[in-house]
Amino acid sequence: MKLFYALFLSLFLTFFSTHIFADSVDINTADAKALSMALKGVGPKTAQAVVEYRTKHGPFKNVDDLAKVKGIGEKTVAKNRNNMHVGKAKK
Repeated sequence: MKLFYALFLSLFLTFFSTHIFADSVDINTADAKALSMALKGVGPKTAQAVVEYRTKHGPFKNVDDLAKVKGIGEKTVAKNRNNMHVGKAKK
């Protein structure tokens, strides 16, 4: 029984650890693929719009600025607040 429990626990932690302990994504440096994978409700097309917005308007000052991107609203920002952060932009 202990062997079964240990096996179950190791499989559980292996499978879910990436979701439980995932790092937040830096919305100033992440590419479209990373954004679409990390942010709930953001697909490849919207993620590309984030990258294009950032290129045109400069780095985001805070995570709330993400709502300025077409296709992302306040609800999407609120839903992902703990999954993203604003770091220094690449030079």
